Amino acid sequence: MRIGIPKETFIEEKRVALAPAGVDLLVKSGHTVFIETGAGVGSHFTDEHYIKVGATIVYTPEEVFQRSEIIVKIAPLSEEESEYLQENQIIFSFLHLAVSKKNIVQRLLDKKITAVTYELIEKNDELPVLQSMSEIAGQLAVQMGARALGSGSEVSRGVLLGGITGVAPAAVVILGAGVVGLNAARAALGVGAHVIVLDNDLRRLRRIENLLSKSITTVVANPYTIARGVRYADLFVGAIQIKTGKSPHIVSEDMIKSMKSGAVVVDVSIDQGGCIETSRPTTISEPTFIEHNVIHFCVPNIPSLVPRTASYGLTNASIDYILNIADNGFSNAVMGDAGLSKGVCTYNGFCSNEVIAETFNLEFRRLHVFSTN
Repeated sequence: MRIGIPKETFIEEKRVALAPAGVDLLVKSGHTVFIETGAGVGSHFTDEHYIKVGATIVYTPEEVFQRSEIIVKIAPLSEEESEYLQENQIIFSFLHLAVSKKNIVQRLLDKKITAVTYELIEKNDELPVLQSMSEIAGQLAVQMGARALGSGSEVSRGVLLGGITGVAPAAVVILGAGVVGLNAARAALGVGAHVIVLDNDLRRLRRIENLLSKSITTVVANPYTIARGVRYADLFVGAIQIKTGKSPHIVSEDMIKSMKSGAVVVDVSIDQGGCIETSRPTTISEPTFIEHNVIHFCVPNIPSLVPRTASYGLTNASIDYILNIADNGFSNAVMGDAGLSKGVCTYNGFCSNEVIAETFNLEFRRLHVFSTN
């Protein structure tokens, strides 16, 4: 099959959908890969790196879309990119359609696009492609929060996350004990912070407690404990993951008002709309804003801060799914992999994800494919 990799256009996005190693696997399996010139530069992959593994360099995004049967991206589709889509194409990306614009979703339907969104692909009750980015986001949430807590702005508390002898460490409160929460807790614990993790799932709390040798405090999340945790935190990390749909505002504006002056919140859920009422998306170059004397870090593409690591991680997690469809065809691939089928949001002109259909008042049809063998 013909596979296209456009250069990402999302603001300050430096990741590339496939590292050269992934392209090499596709080419050696007999597929043709088109990549837009400069697509890998942000991750320090040159056009020459891709040429050496057999890719064909093209010079406009239109050409990538026009020549490809499968499009592989990272960021959600922009309106301009959605116009480039060709009839019956397959697209892989973190699409986040539930918080997208309706006209983009409608264009996917009108052009009969098969849209496979990475954040919904499942394997063994986990989200393997999303997990690769969540591991990065969890670690970076603590690193960026620590920087803001130190001296990032005029209201910063000037606090060292791990403290020193005779001086107490900062309190890091993490809402969510999933992959982001685990990696945030590990990072905070590693520098000596006092770490508290809240979740309403006791199994997750036990898991994170066992993995970190009970060196953290775990608390069952409910409105009372969340409000108390927010008020106590020097650094608060919102690490809620909703499989489909928009993230609910679990932390209210009144809770934010109760925080210490100069405290920091990092809303990792911002790519789904945010789990903190006062959050709004920020950028890598201007990552923070101040609301009620609380510093907010709300960058939706946090892993782009370490684009090379992120590009390798995404390639490792996604390449088997891309190869499966390229080698076997879409129908055979999803019939043999129920977890992959859960990532399919639009197919043959219909919405195959119930939450997205309800969000935009669209007709919902369950994914139904036939073997082409």
